[in-house]
Amino acid sequence: QVQLVESGGGLVQPGGSLRLSCAASGFTSDGYTIGWFRQAPGKEREGISCISTRDDSTYYADSVKGRFTISRDNAKMTVYLQMNSLKPEDTAVYYCAAASIGTMLPYLYDYWGQGTQVTVSS
Repeated sequence: QVQLVESGGGLVQPGGSLRLSCAASGFTSDGYTIGWFRQAPGKEREGISCISTRDDSTYYADSVKGRFTISRDNAKMTVYLQMNSLKPEDTAVYYCAAASIGTMLPYLYDYWGQGTQVTVSS
């Protein structure tokens, strides 16, 4: 059974940093995409970054490019999202998800974590 568990959210001041983790287990096939999404109250879920386990290629949405970095530790089966220079508009519930293809379309992701809250406020 595939499981994704996020951790690392919290309250941080503007300009601060957080590192989110997504621990994956139960995958039976090689080659998938792990994506990070976020959803703020009253807004649609936004795909912000993803990484391929096939070739480590990455993608960033314009809203986070240059501030967020996605990476993975294959041995720990964990994907990280390092978030720097955080802004109040980054406040949202952050989710990691897994897809069998390279995409940032939420409806093409098969597995989702439970989410972790990130609040950027002074």
